[in-house]
Amino acid sequence: MPNTVRVKALTQPFELGVTGADQVVMAKRADELGYDMIPIPEHFVVPKAHVELSGPHYFHSTVAQAFIAGATQRIRVNSSVTLLPLQNPVVLAKALSTADWMSGGRITATFGVGWDAEEFKILGVPFHERGRIADEYLAAMVELWTSDSPKFEGKYVSFKDVVFEPKPVQKPHLPIWIGGDADPALKRAARYASGWFPWLTPPADIPAKLDFIKSQPTYDGRPFEVLYGLGTSLIGEQHALIDDPTQRPGMSADEIVDQLGRFAELGVTMTGVPIPPVSDVNAYLDYAQWVIEEIKPKVP
Repeated sequence: MPNTVRVKALTQPFELGVTGADQVVMAKRADELGYDMIPIPEHFVVPKAHVELSGPHYFHSTVAQAFIAGATQRIRVNSSVTLLPLQNPVVLAKALSTADWMSGGRITATFGVGWDAEEFKILGVPFHERGRIADEYLAAMVELWTSDSPKFEGKYVSFKDVVFEPKPVQKPHLPIWIGGDADPALKRAARYASGWFPWLTPPADIPAKLDFIKSQPTYDGRPFEVLYGLGTSLIGEQHALIDDPTQRPGMSADEIVDQLGRFAELGVTMTGVPIPPVSDVNAYLDYAQWVIEEIKPKVP
């Protein structure tokens, strides 16, 4: 979705003028065309040292998800990613549950632990404890979403003798996906998630990491999505651009279909197609329609 993020390696000039009203138009059109999901990035503050690559513009993912869900009828709205350790887990559980309830069950949350130590410092969260915080927050949120008498006792969050409603429409709770590439993230996905969103993993390494997830004793055989967009591996650490000619925007239909077929063979179940240079929202939507007409019917 244009202007949900302004990463230098991806953002086109026209996006700087895209408004919330424009995003409503684009979301509704994506819904009508038959797109499956809209992802929403998140950061709370960007240190000035990172603005050159990361850009200054990010949403609170859950607020934006609820907005997009309210503007549409069918399409799912995901986050990419919600920075879990930087949240209050009870408040976040309530926000996501509210959005899922009000949208009729169309919210997915992809949780990550974050990478920007300066952002953690500004928000007063210990960066080197972020994995342990995320694990505890996930357990607490699942308890709130699924238990009629939720209670939890942990280092970072505790509650008892409370009620929590509305529960998510989706059962047992709204889909949890995990973003990240390191073994702790993969283990977190095995325990809690029904999907994985890699970032720094090269496509060829996806099968081994997917096997690692499914080999964990906490993985119970549930259906499992892998989201890897065509163009994902163009962005490296700290949003630096990586030149990968196999994932360039503006490829022909045959090139795109061939590449997405290879992704499917690697275990990818959901993907996206990068937009080539366009001049405005209308041109963006024209290309989005071309993808649905020329690409989607030809991929697994």
